[in-house]
Amino acid sequence: MKQRIRCAWAGDKPHMIRYHDVEWGKPVHRDRKHFEMLLLEGAQAGLTWETVLRKRAGYRKAFANFDPKKVARFTARTKAALLKNPGVIRNRLKIDSAVTNAQAFLAVQKEFGSFDAYVWSFVGGEPILNRWKRMNEIPATSPVSDTLSKDLKQRGFRFVGSTIIYAYMQAIGMVNDHTLDCFLKRAARR
Repeated sequence: MKQRIRCAWAGDKPHMIRYHDVEWGKPVHRDRKHFEMLLLEGAQAGLTWETVLRKRAGYRKAFANFDPKKVARFTARTKAALLKNPGVIRNRLKIDSAVTNAQAFLAVQKEFGSFDAYVWSFVGGEPILNRWKRMNEIPATSPVSDTLSKDLKQRGFRFVGSTIIYAYMQAIGMVNDHTLDCFLKRAARR
């Protein structure tokens, strides 16, 4: 049986392969999923995606199943408890930013009707389909991630630098960066 070719970053660990095959690069249009991925991508800053992915269940439990309305109401006591929770990355700035970002997220929803409508407007509602041959060709940022990052910061979001936002855009399918040899890129071209 011929083995599937995947993007090199997926490696051979089952949880990474599952994330690559099932989620990465597939367009997201549910606001709660947007919030989840923003929170997780921000948590990744300075770490590997694998580290965050291994803690995803802990994040889901600790951050109210990624409900931005509930996270926006987290108190100082809740945040202090999160700093002791081994199921999440115990970084005060990242935990504080999750609460701040939940509040900003709700403001965007109110202004645009949904976070989805807001974020997809940066790419005209359609994914950017790149044609990279190798992983080392994929940029860490793009003009769109620069623009979106700047706008998010002006709206009060934190841990949303252009590199984090480009990773978020890849995760939610705003940009499809599967390499040309990846079976998912080939399937998308059919």
